[in-house]
Amino acid sequence: MIMLLINVIYFQLLKALNFVYITLPKIIKNGTEKAIEFTWIEVISKTECNCVLYYFNRRFAIKYYTLTSRKVSTSHFLLLYFLSNILCAAALPPVIRLGAIFTEDQRDSSVEFSFKYAVYRINKDKLLLSNTQLIYDIEYVPRDDSFRTTKKVCRQLELGVNAIFGPSDPLLAAHVQSICESFDIPHIESRIDYKASIKEFSINLYPSQRLMNLAHRDLMVFLNWTKTAIIYEDDFGLFNQQDLIRATTDLKIEIYIRQASPETYRRVLRAIRQKEIYKIIVDTNPAYINSFFRTILQLQMNDYRYHYMFTTFDLETFDLEDFKYNGVNITAFRLVDVKSQRYEEVIEQMMKLPHSGLEYINGQPYIQTQSALMFDSVYTFAAGLTELDRSHLLRFHNISCSNDMSWNDGLSLYNYINSVSIHGLTGHVSFVEGYRNRFQIDLLKLKHKKIEKVGIWKPDVGVNITDPTAFYEIHTSNTTLIVMTREEKPYVMVRNEGNQIGNSRFEGFCIDLLEAIATQVGFHYKIELVPDNMYGVYNPDSNSWNGIVRELMERRADLAVASMTINYARESVIDFTKPFMNLGIGILFKVPTSQPTRLFSFMNPLAMEIWLYVLGAYVLVSFTLFVMARFSPYEWNNPHPCLIDSDIVENQFSVSNSFWFITGTFLRQGSGLNPKATSTRIVGGIWWFFTLIIISSYTANLAAFLTVERMITPIESASDLADQTDISYGTLEGGSTMTFFRDSKIDIYRKMWEYMEKRRSSVFVKTYEEGIKHVLEGNYAFLMESTMLDYAVQRDCNLTQIGGLLDSKGYGIATPKGSIWRDPMSLAILELQEKGIIQILYDKWWKNTGDVCNRDEKSKESKANALGIENIGGVFVVLLCGLALAVVVAILEFCWHSKKTVQLTENQSLCSEMAEELRYAIHCHASKKRPSLKRICVKCTPDSTYVPVNLGSGTPNISGVHYNFFN
Repeated sequence: MIMLLINVIYFQLLKALNFVYITLPKIIKNGTEKAIEFTWIEVISKTECNCVLYYFNRRFAIKYYTLTSRKVSTSHFLLLYFLSNILCAAALPPVIRLGAIFTEDQRDSSVEFSFKYAVYRINKDKLLLSNTQLIYDIEYVPRDDSFRTTKKVCRQLELGVNAIFGPSDPLLAAHVQSICESFDIPHIESRIDYKASIKEFSINLYPSQRLMNLAHRDLMVFLNWTKTAIIYEDDFGLFNQQDLIRATTDLKIEIYIRQASPETYRRVLRAIRQKEIYKIIVDTNPAYINSFFRTILQLQMNDYRYHYMFTTFDLETFDLEDFKYNGVNITAFRLVDVKSQRYEEVIEQMMKLPHSGLEYINGQPYIQTQSALMFDSVYTFAAGLTELDRSHLLRFHNISCSNDMSWNDGLSLYNYINSVSIHGLTGHVSFVEGYRNRFQIDLLKLKHKKIEKVGIWKPDVGVNITDPTAFYEIHTSNTTLIVMTREEKPYVMVRNEGNQIGNSRFEGFCIDLLEAIATQVGFHYKIELVPDNMYGVYNPDSNSWNGIVRELMERRADLAVASMTINYARESVIDFTKPFMNLGIGILFKVPTSQPTRLFSFMNPLAMEIWLYVLGAYVLVSFTLFVMARFSPYEWNNPHPCLIDSDIVENQFSVSNSFWFITGTFLRQGSGLNPKATSTRIVGGIWWFFTLIIISSYTANLAAFLTVERMITPIESASDLADQTDISYGTLEGGSTMTFFRDSKIDIYRKMWEYMEKRRSSVFVKTYEEGIKHVLEGNYAFLMESTMLDYAVQRDCNLTQIGGLLDSKGYGIATPKGSIWRDPMSLAILELQEKGIIQILYDKWWKNTGDVCNRDEKSKESKANALGIENIGGVFVVLLCGLALAVVVAILEFCWHSKKTVQLTENQSLCSEMAEELRYAIHCHASKKRPSLKRICVKCTPDSTYVPVNLGSGTPNISGVHYNFFN
C-alpha cells in the first residue's frame, strides 16, 4: 500500500509536469536496457530540464538494469527523476564555454582585453545570466596560416565551445566560418566583410559593406563631388571600392582608382595632383595612415581645395596637428557612440582596471572601434543565451572534426542571437540574416582645434548634417583664390597704364564687386584671364565644355567673377552664388538715320495715296461742277443784262472755268466765278470745306516735319527679325545667349536659331565690341544681354534698343561643384544688395562716366508721320456726299424749271421739254452760249399776231432765233 501511494503521488507530479502517459507503459512492460534508455530520454526531453544530473541519471538507470537484468518498479525511476528535477533549478548549464581566435599581433591587445573584460562583466552581472558562468578558451594563430587555424578551431570544438569569436583576418575568418557552418556552431565576427552574400551561422557586428558604400555615396552627393580619386591598399579593398563605384554610377561622378602602399604613396598622390583631382577617398590600413599624412605634407596637398575622406572608424586616434590650420578638409565616420550612457559607464569601470587597454585622445579615454565591437559581440551572445533560456533547452555536445555529427541546438542558438536587439558601445545592435542593420554612425570633420561631430548617417535616413557651417568654414590664413574672368566692358577691363602688375591691372564693375566680397568674406585672390576668352558652352559633339566653365570643372580656378549668366546647363556642372544682377536678352540696332533732304520734301506731310486722292477729287469735282452748271437752267444767264430782250444766254462754267474755279478755291484764292444755282453752290461749298480740312492738315503736319527729325525703324521686335531676311542678326559665340536660342522651344526663337546656324560665320561674333561694330556698320541686329546693351547705348548715340527683353536671367559668381566659398559669398552678395552697394557700383560704371551719350530722349521718342487715309479719309467721304447732294438738287432744279416752262405753252409736253433741254446740256462740246429758249405764252400774247418781215425768206433774224410755236 505504501508503494502504491508513492506511485500515485509521482503520477500526479508527472501530470503537473506535462508528462505523456504513453511513456509509462513502455517502462512497465519493457525490462531491457534499450527500452529503458529510449523511454528515459523521452521523459527527460519533455521536462526541458538541462543539467549535469541528466547524464548521471541516464547512466545510472542503464547500469542498474544491466547489472540486475530484471524489471524494476516504476516508483524507482519516478523517484530518481523527481530528485533530478529538484536539483535542476535552471534551464542553461552552469558553465558555457566560448572560443576565441586572435592573430599573433593581437596578443595582449585592447581587442583581447575587451573580450576578456566583457566576459568578466557578464559573469559579475546577476541579472543577465544569473546561474550561468561564461568561460573562454583563446587561441593565437599567425596571419595567413589557415592550416594551424583550422587545427586550433577543431580543438576548441572538442572542448565543447558553444560559439567562436574571431578572427579579424579575412582569409582566416573564411576558414573558421566554413568549419562553424559544417558543425552548426555560431560564428560571431566583428570585422569588415567585403562579401555581401548570406552566410550561415555567421553574426557580424561590423556594418555591412553595402551600407557603408551607401553612406559614402550620400556624403559625396551632399558635398557635390563630381571628380573623385579612390586610394585602396589591400586586395580586398578593390572589391570594396568596386561596390562603391556601382553605387555611384547614376551620379555621373568621374572616379580615378589607384592601389597604393606606403612605398607608393608619393607616386600615386603626385599623379592625382597632376590630374587636378581634389576629392580623395582613402581606404588604407590604419597602421599606415601616419605615413600617408606625412606624404600629403611633403607634396603640399593640404590646402583648402583638398578633401580627404577616410574609411577608418578611428580617425580621432591619429595626430592631425599639422592639418588643423591650413584649411584642408578631412572627414570620416565613427561607429562608437561616445555620448551614450553605456559608453560612459564602461569607460568609468575600465579606468579602474590596471590594464584597461584604453586609448587617450586629448587626455580623454577612448575605446577603439575594434575593441568596442568585440565588447558588444560578447554581450550580443549573452543576450541570445538569455532569450534562449526562456523557451528552449541547450544541450551539451561532443563534436569532433573527425566525424560529421553537428550540434543539434546550434541552429536554435544562432536564431536567438540573430534576433537580439541591444544597445552597446557602438550604438543600437540588431541583425538581419547575420548582418547588422538600423545602426547610426557619426560624421566627423577636422575643424580648427580638433575632430568634431558634424552630423550623423542612418541607413533609412541618410546624411543629416547637425552643423550646417561645418563644410563651409572659411580659412583666411594664407588663402589665395584663383579668380578666372574674361575681359568685357564695363565688367572687367585692362588698365591702359603699362606699369600695373597683379590685380591692379584690372578695373571694372566685377573687380570692385570682387574686392567688396573678399573684404567681407575674408580671402585673398589672384585674377587671371581665361585662355580661350569664352564664358563656357557645352558642345554635344565633343561632349565637353570650354571657357570659364571648363576651368572651374578642372579645378584650375576657384572662382569666376564676370558677366556670367546662370543657366541650367552650367548649373549642372558648376555652382553659382545668388545673382548679383538681373538682366535679359535685348536687340541692339543702329539708330535710324534722318530722312535725307529732297527737292520735293514739301510733299512729306501727306502720304502719297492722299495726294493721289486729292488729285482725283480735284478732277471729279471740276467735272461735276461743269456738268451741274450745264444741266441746271439757273446757270444760263443773259450776258448783257442791259439788253433785256436779248435772245442769247450764256453759261460761265465751261470746262476751263470749272477747273479754274476749283483750283482757285483749293489754293485759297478767288477766281471771279460764282455759282448761282443751288446745286452748283452745293458743289462749291462742299469743295471749300474739303480744301479747308486738307490745307489745314497739310499746314499743321508740315510744321511738324520741319521741326521734328523723322526716324525710320524697319524692325520693332524679335518677330520682325524672324519674318525678314534683309537685316541679318546674330549673337556672341559661345555665350549663354547663343545657348538660349539653340535650346529654345519657342517657334520664333527656333526660327531665328536656324537662320543664325546657317550663317554662323557671318552673324556670330567673338566679342561684344565686334558685335557693336557690326551694328554700326548697318543692316545688322545684335542679340545681347541687356546690361551690356544698356552700356553700349548710353555711350553711343547711334545705337538703340529694339523692343523689350526676350527672357529673364541673372549674373552670378561661379565656383566648382561643392566649393566651400559659394554660400559665404552668396550671403555677402545679399548683404551688399540690401545696403545698396551693388547699385552704387552699377551707377559708377554705367552712368557716372564721362563718355555717356547725352541724347534728347524726348525728341528721340517723338517723330512726325505722314498723314494717311486713316487720318483724313473722312473729308473725302464728306466731299462725295456733298457731290451726291448737288446732283440731286440739280435734277430737282431741272425738273422744276421744265415744268414751269411747260405751263406757259399749250402744245409742248413736259417730257419733250425736258428732252430738248437735256439734249443740249449733254453736248459738252457745244458753245457756252446758246439761243434763249423762249416759249410764247398763248394766254399772255395780244389778239393781233406778230408776223416777221421776212417770214418766208428763211433768213434768221440777227437778234436771235425765234421759235414759232404755231408751226
